[in-house]
Amino acid sequence: MLFFGKKKQERRTFDREKLQPAIRSSICTGEKTAGFVSRETGKFIDEMLIRSEEDLREFLDTFGIREDEIRHIY
Repeated sequence: MLFFGKKKQERRTFDREKLQPAIRSSICTGEKTAGFVSRETGKFIDEMLIRSEEDLREFLDTFGIREDEIRHIY
């Protein structure tokens, strides 16, 4: 019998000097995407789609980010 449960997330890292955690929100549809903004170029790098508060928690836990560190982009 196979069990398909939620995989345990391993903690991943990112370069805090080069990347800033951010959530990009669409004004029209309300879709939210979590990722990082390059401090050098300003380019947004998609990491995951945020559909619920649980998805946001998963993003924060995966990368070890505090909620007050996140930049919101509209």
